[in-house]
Amino acid sequence: MISGTDIAVWTISALIAIGIASSKYSKYKTRNKLVRDLAAMDPEHREKILSRLQPDLQMEIRQELMKRFRLKTDL
Repeated sequence: MISGTDIAVWTISALIAIGIASSKYSKYKTRNKLVRDLAAMDPEHREKILSRLQPDLQMEIRQELMKRFRLKTDL
């Protein structure tokens, strides 16, 4: 027998899962836009922007630029 509590728990769980998925998608979409914008910049400006980021994020974006656009950035 399914009780009202079971339905409430499943509903709340589904809403939390949807929230987490939408957060991850929005993060991916923002990162993708940043990488495309960086690829369109001139190298000096790109390095200036990258130097302002956190080191782990910097490395991740540099790798993405190299992989997707074959752009070499100074390390």
